[in-house]
Amino acid sequence: MSVAIVTGAAGLIGSESAAHFAELGYTIVGVDNDMRKQFFGDEASTEWNRRSLQRALGSKYRHHDMDIRDVAAIDRLFAEYGSSIEVVIHTAAQPSHDWAAQDPTTDFTVNANGTLSLLEATRNRAPKAAFIYTSTNKVYGDTPNRLPLREEETRWEIDPSHAYAAKGIAEDMSVDHTLHSLFGCSKLAADVMVQEYGRYFGLQTACFRGGCLTGPNHSGTKLHGFLAYLMKCTVTHTPYTVFGYGGKQVRDNIHSADLIAAFEAFCRAPRVGEVYNMGGGRFSNCSMVEAIEMSEELSGDKLSWTYTDTNRIGDHIWWISDTSRFEQHYPNWRLQYDVRAILQDILDKNRERWSAAGAANHVSA
Repeated sequence: MSVAIVTGAAGLIGSESAAHFAELGYTIVGVDNDMRKQFFGDEASTEWNRRSLQRALGSKYRHHDMDIRDVAAIDRLFAEYGSSIEVVIHTAAQPSHDWAAQDPTTDFTVNANGTLSLLEATRNRAPKAAFIYTSTNKVYGDTPNRLPLREEETRWEIDPSHAYAAKGIAEDMSVDHTLHSLFGCSKLAADVMVQEYGRYFGLQTACFRGGCLTGPNHSGTKLHGFLAYLMKCTVTHTPYTVFGYGGKQVRDNIHSADLIAAFEAFCRAPRVGEVYNMGGGRFSNCSMVEAIEMSEELSGDKLSWTYTDTNRIGDHIWWISDTSRFEQHYPNWRLQYDVRAILQDILDKNRERWSAAGAANHVSA
């Protein structure tokens, strides 16, 4: 039996990783205790996605309602499967820099301590497994905001003469002397630890420093899930707020299917202590106002949105990932979804559910 342990299994990347690796023949051991509900409220609960996953995968999926900070419980779980564990896909996290400022202790213990407990369990119980960590571009703090940027009609852009102009930001950007946000700090601590368990102990680890990770299974909510929440607000006529930079801040967006294809490529030929910037790159990126326009066009609905000059602390004005390093290591991997295709997929697979939920809330009111 080949086992894939997936943390955050009911979340966006976790659930789609579970489904994908089950198709590859793995038995999926999912770890998820629905902390998103604690972080962001009932609307962000992933319970619906867990049920869907269990229905779809049946006996191929074994769920554990477990806190990744519980060192003893995690160790027992890994000991149960031992050398059968071939890959650990660690997606569980507190994912919002806004929320982290409200409760720094929970943020750090989930993101950093939780990652450490998983690394130790892997080292002690399944040292030959590939360990994939979903890191974040927030490890670079606000350093990207010191790049030479210029304001255009609908977006900020980098000076075309800069080294990052053609392909985006590479892994050589410094993580020092910058404002990270507390979320960025906890994720960076975990990121460095994942690298160190590779270099020091020889584990096959990779940090995927993501831009905006998105897709149709995203439980979009106010503080997390940019494109999914934007489309949800557009369709359900929920007020939406844009924070700072004239709404022209640029994000690259990667569909969960493209990210998980990268995970598979790494698992087939794992490396030690790797780091990859991973996002939509020049192929899939947009500004806030561009995303709003696309959402309205695709849905046929009008978004009710307001603007405030105050940007979020540590927020990026312009972020586009350079994925060249990963492409050099895994030349058969290619992005398939651009922003428009991502938004269309989110809309097609969620409109009915969102409409039903809106109708139910209206009746109960």
